[in-house]
Amino acid sequence: MSFGDLVKDLRIAQQKTLRQFCLEHGHDPSNWSKIERGVNAPPQDEKTLERWARQLGLKAGTEPWQQFMDLADLARGEMPKDLMKDEELVKQLPVFFRTVRGAELTGEQLEELIQKVREAHSPGERKRKIQG
Repeated sequence: MSFGDLVKDLRIAQQKTLRQFCLEHGHDPSNWSKIERGVNAPPQDEKTLERWARQLGLKAGTEPWQQFMDLADLARGEMPKDLMKDEELVKQLPVFFRTVRGAELTGEQLEELIQKVREAHSPGERKRKIQG
């Protein structure tokens, strides 16, 4: 799912047309349409993104909120900021990229790779590696 798809789905879930939503929240319908279609990238400004997330019915700290923020970063061609603060994870990214680029992964293999990344990134797993 793209950032624009998510924004559109969240607006539609509120049962609002694009014009209704924009009128209610002070957005330009033409620009909002470009966001939903992926023509315009999401704003860099975190406060603006947070305001948009709230307008779309998301609550801070929830999984949908995080997905919204992650997709905004990715739509701008950036890695999610919270992940980039994790030095250990950043060190492993080149290996991850080489792995993904070098192989045609099946859906099952991709899921397995994602699970391994999650396990390696979890604090409990890091603690086990350090102790083990």
